[in-house]
Amino acid sequence: MQEFLQRTLAWLVALVVLGLGLWGALGAVTALVGVLVGLVLWLSFHLYHLALLLRWLRNPQAERVPDGFGSWHVVFMSLYAQVRSQNQSKRKLTSALERFINAGEAMPDGVVVLDEHDRIEWLNPMAVEHLGLDRKQDIGNQILNLIRQPAFHSYMREESYSQPLTLRFAQPRETVLSVQLVPFDSTRKLLLTRDITQFERVQTVHRDFVANVSHELRTPLTVIGGFLETFAEMPDADAATLQQFLPMMLEQSRRMQSLVEDLLTLSRLENSAKLQAEKVDMDELMETLRVEAEGLSKGRHTIVVQKDTPRWLWGNPGELHSAFGNLVSNAVRYTPEGGTITLRWRTDGERLVFSVSDTGIGIPREHLPRLTERFYRVDRGRSRGNGGTGLGLAIVKHVLARHRARLDIQSEPDRGSTFSVQFCPEESADPERR
Repeated sequence: MQEFLQRTLAWLVALVVLGLGLWGALGAVTALVGVLVGLVLWLSFHLYHLALLLRWLRNPQAERVPDGFGSWHVVFMSLYAQVRSQNQSKRKLTSALERFINAGEAMPDGVVVLDEHDRIEWLNPMAVEHLGLDRKQDIGNQILNLIRQPAFHSYMREESYSQPLTLRFAQPRETVLSVQLVPFDSTRKLLLTRDITQFERVQTVHRDFVANVSHELRTPLTVIGGFLETFAEMPDADAATLQQFLPMMLEQSRRMQSLVEDLLTLSRLENSAKLQAEKVDMDELMETLRVEAEGLSKGRHTIVVQKDTPRWLWGNPGELHSAFGNLVSNAVRYTPEGGTITLRWRTDGERLVFSVSDTGIGIPREHLPRLTERFYRVDRGRSRGNGGTGLGLAIVKHVLARHRARLDIQSEPDRGSTFSVQFCPEESADPERR
């Protein structure tokens, strides 16, 4: 600016000097005409550059800044430098905004930006999934018109946002969300949503687990305690009385022992380190399972063993024996006398499959997804009567997870069941190689 004023003042001084020179040499009229011509030229020069400036201002881009002369060159160069600086700042801001938006888009939690009237300004894909919103149609709509749960309306109305709100949705699938509002300036808020469905299920499983363990232990302890109280009141109990009560006490104590052993097995599987795999001799394991099945059956069933592949497995022999043994034990327990139980070791494409099929009572379809839950029973009375602890299939699930295997269950009531364990091709072992 200072340079522009200096150049302008220099032009005016030059005109005054020119006018005085012409006055002295050619007279006042000539001097006046010369000064007027100089002023006209000087004014035209500035008007021309002003026109260039106005034309540029209609589309102010750094690469289109005009080339000026004299003091206008300084003005245009200053504009060029300022526009370049603004463009750089704009690019930085745009880049920062894009990174912020990308971060919001990638967040595992839902994010909704609300204005001062609780209208939606922006939301990420996870919020769309959690709340069932539309990223195009719902922008500008009030959030209270879109989420119609009374608990959420009360939460918004009370404006007490220090604690999150838990919302439960039944459609399109059963979901539990933790929702919290976070004011981030004088008018706007962030609505944060987190899917805690799995966490809630784990909490429910833990509560049910404690309740079930207590319930399972209470019955045998009550029976044993009742008998002991009876004995305490009968100091002269005869042999016949003891012969009547002691077997029942022994049965209940064995039931508690089985329950505790299964609980310890589950705990060991959950807390054990990485699986130390070795070759599992499937010929030996299948023979062991056959002997155990015949021992449990005591001649009441037909036990069939089919071995359709010579392949072995990589895994932990003890854990696999425990898992397969539970499947065999269940088949014996729930198959009526005279039924058939088939143990099979085969291939299915590249996968290896161990299966246990029976001609037993079968399982209704609605119970199949929950069979591997701890203490889940299709029929509680029938399970206890057969000596089950309710933890066998939970043990199977943990063992198979450690061996990267999958359990498939096919069953129909009164037509029997097939429990198949499918192993990845990588778990296959060649018995001839060391």
